[in-house]
Amino acid sequence: MKIYLAGCGGMLGEALHRVLAPGHEVLCTDIDLNVDWLQLCDFRDFAAYERSVSAFGPDILMHIGAHTDLEYCETNPDDAYRTNTLSVEHACTLARAHGVPLVYISTAGIFDGGKLLYDDWDAPNPLGVYARSKHLGELAVQRVPDHFIFRAGWMMGGGPAKDKKFINKLMKQLLAGSRTLRIVDDRLGTPTYTVDFARNLAAMVETRYYGLYNMVCGGETGRLEVAEALIEVLGLKEVVAIERVSSDHFASEYFAPRPPSERLTNYRLRLRDMDMMRDWRMALADYIADYFPDYPERLAKIYAGA
Repeated sequence: MKIYLAGCGGMLGEALHRVLAPGHEVLCTDIDLNVDWLQLCDFRDFAAYERSVSAFGPDILMHIGAHTDLEYCETNPDDAYRTNTLSVEHACTLARAHGVPLVYISTAGIFDGGKLLYDDWDAPNPLGVYARSKHLGELAVQRVPDHFIFRAGWMMGGGPAKDKKFINKLMKQLLAGSRTLRIVDDRLGTPTYTVDFARNLAAMVETRYYGLYNMVCGGETGRLEVAEALIEVLGLKEVVAIERVSSDHFASEYFAPRPPSERLTNYRLRLRDMDMMRDWRMALADYIADYFPDYPERLAKIYAGA
């Protein structure tokens, strides 16, 4: 299969290239050429996007990239909508023109948190610019005859953007020798290991099960439980304390609206017997072992004698 991956330079793009490239002919594009398997294309520029897709002639178009920094989106709404919404409309036009299926990556953040758990058919109610821009992308893609929409949760993976994510920020604090981590106890969600997500996506696009799917790791959790599991995986349970705080503690840094619960359940995948996503604790352990194999040893030296 010839697969075009647009906006492939981030965490999920790294995993998709890793999973798809060995068995398919892939073209990965982005505006930040941070690895040698990326080619230049700005999908916000329709003419450039059209030339790139037409020259490759894909069997399927995967629109991956987006601005995912909520604070950036809230303070730069024009760029957020150009990147997260209008560019998706470009992808829809190109998919229809070439008569190929379209894959779009959405987010658990499109809900308002009024429920503790959301299935695939719950109605979104986005709270901020980022969430609204992504939901508008969903609505556009649903007008393409053959489409897949996959909603992810709290991403953990590789790529250049990994240091901006929750787990990686905690690990930076640990590498600095922090003895206490301040963790919010009022934010619920579902981690999503990018490699598991990419493998499940690869299986789904081989089918004709078009539609919208939640696709997150198994198990219901929150920021606090993820932090506790992380320090246990890293062997620091006896030397690092966790201080519970409310979201108000970080209000000046994280000012964009966020739902209190972003928990998803992969109901539709399960009904189709296509849910390959593992429990988040198992995925977290594999994530650390795969992407940060030297961290337990490095941290053991840092905290020796604590």
